[in-house]
Amino acid sequence: MRRRDLIAASAALPVLAVGSEALASDKAPAPGGASISMPGVGLPVIAGGRLRNYVFVSLRLHLGGSATPESMRSKEAFLRDALVRAGHRTPFLVADDWTRINEAALSASLMRSAAAIAGRGSVVRVEIVSQAPRRRTGVQAR
Repeated sequence: MRRRDLIAASAALPVLAVGSEALASDKAPAPGGASISMPGVGLPVIAGGRLRNYVFVSLRLHLGGSATPESMRSKEAFLRDALVRAGHRTPFLVADDWTRINEAALSASLMRSAAAIAGRGSVVRVEIVSQAPRRRTGVQAR
């Protein structure tokens, strides 16, 4: 009689262990949260009223609240448009270097635009992944 109980228990233990792991993974959300990427946004570098360079920026938007990557993908074109318009209106210029964009100004501008386009709290942080200038030499301000 005891032998049957041991065999039944040994067959049931792996099933119970897999079930408890699945329940634990359902409760814990991803620690990094959801994000979407915006590759290759071309922003102008305007100094002294003249176009000096273009910097192509890749961004990652970290989402918060009820925003999902699927809901934000439909708004990505509007966010790109707002970012390029802001870059022409008030360039994100680093004073002594025409090969870089001011990351703090770009982030603040995109956060304001995202609040207006997708709702307050939909984007909690803007991460600048890379900056690639069109012209790499001879563009230092003097």
